[in-house]
Amino acid sequence: MSLTIGVDVGGTKVLGGVVDASGRVLATSRRDTPREGGSELTKTIAAVALELMQQHSITAVGVSAAGFVSSDRKTMLATPNIADWNGVQLEVELTKLIGLPVVIENDANAAAWGEAKFGAGRNQAHMMMLTIGTGVGGGIVVNNELYRGAFGIAAEFGHLRVVPEGHLCGCGARGCFEQYASGSALRRHAREAISASPDLARNLLARGDGTIDGLTGQAITDAAREGDAVALAAFQTTAQYLGAGIASLAVLLDPSCVVIGGGVIDAGEILLAPTREAMKRYMPFAGKHPYPEIVAAELGNEAGLVGVADLARN
Repeated sequence: MSLTIGVDVGGTKVLGGVVDASGRVLATSRRDTPREGGSELTKTIAAVALELMQQHSITAVGVSAAGFVSSDRKTMLATPNIADWNGVQLEVELTKLIGLPVVIENDANAAAWGEAKFGAGRNQAHMMMLTIGTGVGGGIVVNNELYRGAFGIAAEFGHLRVVPEGHLCGCGARGCFEQYASGSALRRHAREAISASPDLARNLLARGDGTIDGLTGQAITDAAREGDAVALAAFQTTAQYLGAGIASLAVLLDPSCVVIGGGVIDAGEILLAPTREAMKRYMPFAGKHPYPEIVAAELGNEAGLVGVADLARN
């Protein structure tokens, strides 16, 4: 049985797992992400892999991390949220430490591949995934292959400009998709709704520390489940932007399936139902062609780990 290791590098944790050919996670190991990043983070990834290698016979290791990865899957070109990791030849460094073949992949690409092979996008030759969290990430599968583009940076959906001269994004541009359709955007939409109707917001504010700034995404989701009007309005606004963005991406990529993952998907149909309606409303040539199915991701936080482990296998 071919076993590989997937290591998912996040802002707070480095999580590794032994994954078999069917996508099952057989064992895991976790370390805290070193704040200094750089070589300490590389050593931490190696330590996670080496611990798992003591328990199982492993053929290769995959590493999933947020940032731009070179098209040959060897170098971290840029990592906005990880210190001292820009331009790091991670494949070379980790191979020396681990002694096995290593594959590097963008985290959203890895999650998309995991869902395509083993999750909500399985049996779909043409699928697209959007990860909705602090920002908006993405991945594209075309003819059962992960599409990376000429330079390895395809599917950065969050930085499509959807509102001319809109909100300033961390990438330096204005009006990016993730400023309107992410988990951070959901909180901003809720704050704007509260400011517009403060008398209706008492229930929602009571779920936090009583202030607008103390409002969390989970509190908004919980309130929406109970029918809170302000929370539902925030989801509706987010869904309008999300559905409109998917409509534009659909005429470009023509997927049969769009998988939505990330923290915001905990809201389920509260987000998905109005997103589907918005996609149909904004779809070019509406009613003249099939629409992609919009579904919730199935693998949760293990999608990237499972996906990159499978990419290392192949």
